[in-house]
Amino acid sequence: MAAPWMLTGPYTVFDLETTGMSPVHNRIIEIGAVRIEHDGSMTTFQTLIHPETTISGQITRLTGISNEMVANAPTFSEMGQDFLDFIEGSKLVAHNARFDLAFLMESLGRTPGLSLWNGGAYDTLMLARKAYPGLPSYSLKNLKQALQLGEMVEGTAHRALYDAEITMELFQLIMQRLHDKCSS
Repeated sequence: MAAPWMLTGPYTVFDLETTGMSPVHNRIIEIGAVRIEHDGSMTTFQTLIHPETTISGQITRLTGISNEMVANAPTFSEMGQDFLDFIEGSKLVAHNARFDLAFLMESLGRTPGLSLWNGGAYDTLMLARKAYPGLPSYSLKNLKQALQLGEMVEGTAHRALYDAEITMELFQLIMQRLHDKCSS
């Protein structure tokens, strides 16, 4: 049986990898997402994206994503509707959601024919600060270590699907903790 808080779902936990920090000047190079339905069942979405610009060596070292890897990948304008279809009807969840949503909205806005996302989003960065006050850092890497997340997750940090799966575990843990606090 699904946890009581899941009845307000479905949720799509997502992560983006990008060519830099500016949604206006940089581009998405990977999207990874996990959709959690009311009954707890999950589906995933992952794609590399051709950014129509060069990926710097610094970003390749951080993410492991190279220009060669995205050479034949779809552009955002070619795959954006697929992602919108995947997230349709769900609430978005991201770690540092402001960053990911800014890139998503900018990419949707510059792509003719795609509508902007008008749903809300839960930010596990903000939620973790409420649920686990006093931690020295709330980066996904440090939360993963402090809360022992991702022991069953395969992959590498700074790859979108891996980070989305870790964020999903974090979100579930936080929501259960907050639910338990409110119930006691």
